[in-house]
Amino acid sequence: MTQSAALADTAPPRPSSDTWRRARSHTGLMIGGTLVLIILLIALFAPVLAPHDPYTQNLTERLIPPVWYADGSWEHPLGTDALGRDYLSRILYGARISLLIGFGATAIALVIGTTMGVLAGYFGGIPDFIVSFVVNVRLALPAMLVALVVVALVGGSLTVVIWTLGLLVWDRFAVVMRAATQQIRTLDYLSAARAAGASIPRILLTEVMPNVMGALIVVATLEIAQAILFEAALSFLGLGVQPPTPSWGLMISEGKSHMFFRPWVIAIPGAALFILVLAINLLGDGIRDVTAPEGRA
Repeated sequence: MTQSAALADTAPPRPSSDTWRRARSHTGLMIGGTLVLIILLIALFAPVLAPHDPYTQNLTERLIPPVWYADGSWEHPLGTDALGRDYLSRILYGARISLLIGFGATAIALVIGTTMGVLAGYFGGIPDFIVSFVVNVRLALPAMLVALVVVALVGGSLTVVIWTLGLLVWDRFAVVMRAATQQIRTLDYLSAARAAGASIPRILLTEVMPNVMGALIVVATLEIAQAILFEAALSFLGLGVQPPTPSWGLMISEGKSHMFFRPWVIAIPGAALFILVLAINLLGDGIRDVTAPEGRA
């Protein structure tokens, strides 16, 4: 055996391969990631998978039960709603709405919160005081009540809901990014970058951000689930996405008057919402466990 081969055999595993190995052995991460991937594919290919137009009404076929009931039909495997719209088609298209709102609102919150948190953590002093004050003011406001007021005044629509939620869920990004930046701002590689004459934007983008990306990803996954639940709550109250858009929260709201005699009209969208939020939370928890420094031993 040559010397280079011997060194290759005794060399420690690369960090990337070690992280991937721990990710594959993490049950929650694998389950959550698989479910999220499946739901993403369902949302992407909803026009192909949906057996009917989710907006087409047929009052002669209203409230048909799912196929596992005795009077169910394979033409509508998950039944129909009170307006005769195919429930399977609306569930498939509803995944698009939930994911669009979750990712859209989180993207807005990520930009706002990360910018504030990184600047406060890196500079300290007056910027840190101002950001901390703004975060405390935001935490003193009940997010759901503020969202209800804003949507009631402006009007419910997909765009309004995304921007409203995005402007209300940025505080966790700011808090986590501030703490993560404070932990690394005095490390040697940042001091070396400053001594080399690197500009502040360059230091923040090329030195700080790559080293807080793990925490950022974890917070983003959790906030996606939070935004989806907020949207479902707003739609359930009639102030979120407006009919006939196939939102899961709106489907639950529309079916609540039939819940005692046609329980599937709220059970099916409720189960879809539960599975999506559970999958995102499992994915976020798994990423945190795999990337956390205490888990790298």
